[in-house]
Amino acid sequence: MSPQPNPDPALGHSPDSADHESVLEEAAAVARAQRLTDVITRLRRALRSSIRTDYPWESLPMAQVELLQTLAAAPLRVGELAARQRLAPNTVSGLIGKLLEAGFVDRQPDPGDRRTARIALTEAGHQQLRDWQHAHERRLAAALESLPIAEREAVMHALPALELLAKALSGTTGSSSTSSAGGSTTGTPPEGR
Repeated sequence: MSPQPNPDPALGHSPDSADHESVLEEAAAVARAQRLTDVITRLRRALRSSIRTDYPWESLPMAQVELLQTLAAAPLRVGELAARQRLAPNTVSGLIGKLLEAGFVDRQPDPGDRRTARIALTEAGHQQLRDWQHAHERRLAAALESLPIAEREAVMHALPALELLAKALSGTTGSSSTSSAGGSTTGTPPEGR
């Protein structure tokens, strides 16, 4: 039989007990992360599926929609788009090729370097993005309204924490990203639009 470690009087328990608590805390954190991953994955799939069911005209792949959303703020070079989307430049080039064919983006000379081009949304691209956003907003609003009020409020109250989580995952954490009223600094009210 091996000797038992002496309890650490400062902690009030043995070092083995502290290690055990640490393992339990880590296991609980992993379980929470697994559940959150599962819920987010199912939510994204359900939203995409419901959009395609309710709005069959919508066939734009999510990767292309995300590029349009990024370009809505300002024209960007392919490398800048790739960095913002965390995709390989050749992947972004392929996606841009499809958006060019559809007439949703065009290439414009870069005023800072005439050897390069910036990708910009066309009016058709802006309209496609607006249509896509409205379809998603209508579908999500209908789903939210179908929930009991307590669950709907719980979802809305979770948004500031989810925004912080998104920033933490993207490496842009900041403690002042939400206001004390529960809204975001992006101007989106906590109760939606």
